[in-house]
Amino acid sequence: MLEQPVAERDAMPDGPRAASAFRVPPWWNVPNQITTARLILAIVVFGCMDLRWYTAALIVFLLAASTDWVDGYWARRYGQVTKLGRILDPFVDKFIICGVFIYLAAVPDSGVPPWVAVLVTARELLVTALRGMVEGQGGDFSAKWSGKWKMVFQCAAAALSLLILASRGTTAPTWTFRLLIVALGLAVSLTIHSGFVYVLAAARSLRAAP
Repeated sequence: MLEQPVAERDAMPDGPRAASAFRVPPWWNVPNQITTARLILAIVVFGCMDLRWYTAALIVFLLAASTDWVDGYWARRYGQVTKLGRILDPFVDKFIICGVFIYLAAVPDSGVPPWVAVLVTARELLVTALRGMVEGQGGDFSAKWSGKWKMVFQCAAAALSLLILASRGTTAPTWTFRLLIVALGLAVSLTIHSGFVYVLAAARSLRAAP
């Protein structure tokens, strides 16, 4: 066998070294990719709402909301929890839900009063501040079930409001208005309740901290 010329041999990348050069960094795993995709979808939702494309906004919002549990489940199931994911995932959740409610509150026919958007945003800011304070001292501030159900009914209320706006020019079914009132009532109640739950959890964690 003829020996390969030295110049040509040196120009070829070393196998393991070349593989490591294209290796995906540990923080850019599947859960964080899903979360980033949800962030992009949230921006698309806001753009559609700004253009009053409410049907498109509803479809993209439902797609974004449906991926909310996937990244967390994948990270826990396959041991891919990262510091970036612990920051990015709750941020994207708050970004999309607060943004949608703020946009809806600006539309007179949405059925979402401005005070609801204020309440939702204030609660998310409070919980974010408490999480930063508790985890900064080494405490545990993991998600509670009240917070998860709060997110479910907030998404349901936002989706129903978008459905009503998408039906403008026709006649929206009566049940959508009734369901919106129920979903908004549950969302508001759980927003307040989960806020108190997190405040109590933060107080207990801070008292136990050395």
